[in-house]
Amino acid sequence: MVVNALIEIPMGTKNKYEIDKETGRIKLDRVLYSSVSYPAEYGYIENTLADDGDALDILVLASDQTFPGCIVEARVLGYLDIADNGFGDQKVIAVTDKDPRYDHFQSFDDIPEPTKNEIREFFRTYKHLQGIEVDIKEFHGLEDTIKLIKECEEAYKKAN
Repeated sequence: MVVNALIEIPMGTKNKYEIDKETGRIKLDRVLYSSVSYPAEYGYIENTLADDGDALDILVLASDQTFPGCIVEARVLGYLDIADNGFGDQKVIAVTDKDPRYDHFQSFDDIPEPTKNEIREFFRTYKHLQGIEVDIKEFHGLEDTIKLIKECEEAYKKAN
């Protein structure tokens, strides 16, 4: 499954950008108060509504940074289930579909274990110094992820 990911935050930065819902412009929301940086391109899947009241989050593994506001065709592989400050917050994991370096990535099992560990560790610690508890749950495969995306698309339709 390939989706359009709207990138808000390039990998390798501590700056958390968001697209302002009222103006459509990109703004600096905050700078991470920790020693970690985003391990992948980070954004959301448009026309979805997740449990946290926002669009469904997506991390896109890429060989280089894009930029805030860039649309990336992303091949979905799985998702990480977490609870952020007590609320469910799923993170879809995908790869850039237009990069031949990721052609062999077809399922969640194709992601190297060190990359999975880096993603887990990022979310476990990125809000720690702010005193916000993030509970890392488990990774889910492609079938569960497709189901999650479809549920979030339906929730978006019902809300709009």
